Amino acid sequence: MTIEIVPLTEETIPAATEIIQQAFTDDPYFNWVFDTTQGHHRPRDEVERPHPPSRGPDKPNRETQFNKQRNQDSLTARCRWGINNAIFHIARETDTGSVLGVSCWLAPEPPSWYSWFQGWVLAGRQVVNNVWHGGRGGLRARRYWIWKERQRAAQRAIWDAGRGYYFCNIVAVRPEVQGRGVGRRLFGAVIDVADREGVGCYLESSRLVPNVRIYEKMGFRVVREMECRDGGDVCMLYCMVREPIEK
Repeated sequence: MTIEIVPLTEETIPAATEIIQQAFTDDPYFNWVFDTTQGHHRPRDEVERPHPPSRGPDKPNRETQFNKQRNQDSLTARCRWGINNAIFHIARETDTGSVLGVSCWLAPEPPSWYSWFQGWVLAGRQVVNNVWHGGRGGLRARRYWIWKERQRAAQRAIWDAGRGYYFCNIVAVRPEVQGRGVGRRLFGAVIDVADREGVGCYLESSRLVPNVRIYEKMGFRVVREMECRDGGDVCMLYCMVREPIEK
C-alpha cells in the first residue's frame, strides 16, 4: 500500500469527517463530553437553558441526544475553516485515491485580526448548525467548558517556548488500516517541518493505552495529566510535548 500525504480539499471533506467519526466512536473524551445515549434526557443543570415540554417516550429530545448528522455538519464546518486556517492533511492510497486518514494541526503563529475574524466565522457557522438541528446534538455544554478551562490552565503551565508549538488537534485513521503506518505518516508530515524550524509539538490524548505509548515512540513525552471532572464522572487527558530534533 503506497500512501501520500496531501492537503485537505473541499472534495475530500466528506471522507475526512466520516473517518473522524469512526475513529472517535470509542474515544473516552468523546463519550464524556457527548451524551451518546439515544433518547436519554440529561439533568436540567447540564444544559444552558431549560428543556422544552416533554415530548413523550417515543419522541426523544433532539437538543440533548447525540445527533450524528449534527456532529458531521460541525466537523464539516471545522474542515472548511481548517483548509485556510490550519494544517489539514489527508493520507490517501496512491493507486485508488481512497482517503485513509486525516490530521489537523494548528501552527505556532501569533494571533492576528485575520485569525480572530475567521474564528468568529467558524463560531457563526456552528450557531447556524445549532439552529438547523434544534440544539447542540448531545454536546454536554458544561463538560465542554470544564475541559476548556482545564486545557487553558494546562497550556499556560506547559507552553513556555517563545515561538509556541505545533498543536496536534486531530489525527484519525480508518479502523481497517490502523497499525499500518498511516498515522505515523500523518504525524511525520508536520513533525519534520517542526524539526527543521526548531519548534516543539504538543498534543492531548484521552487514551493512556495504547495511544500514549505510540506517541512516545515518535518522541513525545507526558508532561501533565489533565483531570476533567463533572461530579463523579472523570475524563483524564494526557498532555504530551515533543522537543525538536536536529537533523
